[in-house]
Amino acid sequence: MLHMRVICPSERTEEVLGALEAEPGATHIVVFRGAAVEPRGDMVQADVARECANEVLRALKALDVVEEGGVTMVPVETVLSAAARKAEHDAPGDAADSIVWEELLSHTREESTLNRVFVAFLTIACLLAAIGVVTDSPITIVGAMVVGPEFGPLAALAVALVRRDRKLRRRSILALVVAFPIAMGVTLLATFVVKMFGWMDVESLETLHQVDFVYKVGPISFVVALLAGAAGMLALLSEKSAALVGVFISVTTVPAAGFAVVAAANGEWRIAGLSSLQLAVNMLGIVVACALVLWVRTRADQEFAAALKGISSLIDD
Repeated sequence: MLHMRVICPSERTEEVLGALEAEPGATHIVVFRGAAVEPRGDMVQADVARECANEVLRALKALDVVEEGGVTMVPVETVLSAAARKAEHDAPGDAADSIVWEELLSHTREESTLNRVFVAFLTIACLLAAIGVVTDSPITIVGAMVVGPEFGPLAALAVALVRRDRKLRRRSILALVVAFPIAMGVTLLATFVVKMFGWMDVESLETLHQVDFVYKVGPISFVVALLAGAAGMLALLSEKSAALVGVFISVTTVPAAGFAVVAAANGEWRIAGLSSLQLAVNMLGIVVACALVLWVRTRADQEFAAALKGISSLIDD
């Protein structure tokens, strides 16, 4: 369930209560008159089944509560209540299959923001990938995969495409096109420093056998990216964060960027080109799979809602 807190003007409180009481998936409704200081008004709290969250938010937006007050939602881990069990039972659908769009948009918007932390993580991941290439260490390559934060803006781009959100689309693209060149540029400088001190004794990257999978792009690369993207989006929708670790170590986005940099510094432009192609294939596959999962889930929700409406009409007749 989700715990919802609503700040609203006093003249809107009864309408807010009516919207919550009309929703079968809402329970534990509490009102505190005059409790809100900024913005001034009343505070209404309720526990809402995930399946009903979108309907409740839609009703609150229609009452201009978002503009005149505010709505906060947080997941509730444990609820011991017969009323809560009844609300979840009466709510249509299943919690695991429910997409709370505002929650997803908020999460992807945060993960796709271009800031110093995002650039720092991506740079560290590229440096780790370069070290993995130089040392022919698949373990270090896997470490770079886990550290890389690039799945956030890729998932955000898919959400933006499905929701036709131009602002989120610009934000996610900006994060990718700015952060990757910076990270790769820093990695290139570090590679030249390593070569200058003689710490890189690899005469040709063609001799590497443990990490050569990074630049060997092919149809399987795209299939893996599709599967990883689908799993990643499902993990976001169902809040299965543990599954995201498997997604991170499935695709060679950051390792491909690091491999391309090392290959360029070593003058091996064929491998640099193949690594860049691997990077593009993986990013495209992830975005396509994420968008497809979202589209299918949206269509399924619409068809389920239509079916419920049809059943209700039949019963009424």
